[in-house]
Amino acid sequence: MGQTQQTKNGEEIDVKALQDMYKKFVTECPSGLLFLHEFKRFFGVDPTGEAAEFVENMFRAFDKNGDNTIDFLEFVAALNLVFRGDLEHKLRWSFKVYDKDNNGYVDRVELRSIIDVTSIGSKRGTNSESDSRLTVDEVVERILRAVDSDGDGHITLDEFIRGAQQDTWVLNMLKLDVNPARWVLEQRRKSAHF
Repeated sequence: MGQTQQTKNGEEIDVKALQDMYKKFVTECPSGLLFLHEFKRFFGVDPTGEAAEFVENMFRAFDKNGDNTIDFLEFVAALNLVFRGDLEHKLRWSFKVYDKDNNGYVDRVELRSIIDVTSIGSKRGTNSESDSRLTVDEVVERILRAVDSDGDGHITLDEFIRGAQQDTWVLNMLKLDVNPARWVLEQRRKSAHF
């Protein structure tokens, strides 16, 4: 049996699995730090392509201390969010990715940028046939109408979370899928068509 440790919320962490993750991290990042260019390579992203900005925002959201690197603790926290995070934590992380300039709110331009890059085509069909015909700008306007409760053109973190929790369509549009394997496959499939 593997050694385990209890976390505060009662979940067990397999020490062997943690050691294996650390070995892989150190092998991939001998310096002990993951830099942006390595992060992009991990996701198979062209450094100058359309998806590069999205991956840069993901990197920034995972870089908790703002030192432009991801260390092992930040890496483990990111993995924990991907595999075990609850909806509110995932929405908070998604908000950080949307808020590119880190000013505490998401504006129309930031919203459009992320929705455009995250290929909403696969998400739009979730509710009805008519959703699949919406343009990116129509999706942005619909989200703003549903989420921007004070009508100032800016979505705060509270509005973002509340709006996503109250409307399934909005949730499907705002919650970013942080499954790296699926995202990489989608990006490779897209680039093969061009």
